[in-house]
Amino acid sequence: MNTMLVQRPYLLRAYYDWIVDSEYTPHIIVDATQPHVEVPQQFVEDGKIILNIAPRSVMQFSMDEDAVRFNARFSGQPMQVYVPIYAIEGIYARENNAGTIFPEEPAYQALNTEAKPTEPKPDNDKKRPTLSVVK
Repeated sequence: MNTMLVQRPYLLRAYYDWIVDSEYTPHIIVDATQPHVEVPQQFVEDGKIILNIAPRSVMQFSMDEDAVRFNARFSGQPMQVYVPIYAIEGIYARENNAGTIFPEEPAYQALNTEAKPTEPKPDNDKKRPTLSVVK
């Protein structure tokens, strides 16, 4: 029997469309420590970065089963952003925090253990964004 495909690309697209169609602002939570992530490092805190991916905020946006890609300005400087799907931890609407944190998936967990050396997790005492889970 075949195993099912990973869920994250499908859930990401569905939540993105729902948030944009609701005329809210989609933000993604990215683990910037993952391999191949290209984001402005000066805005990474505790290994994470939150990116506004609203159509009015980014240019040349593309989302497929492998990655989210777009061009944007950060502190006035243009940058090409590349975020592999496995590095996206969640998506939410800025205005009301409605969204989701993606479930762990074995295919991505295997990638994480192969790509990153084992290191202790830092204490995260800082306030993190809260999400309302929509079922």
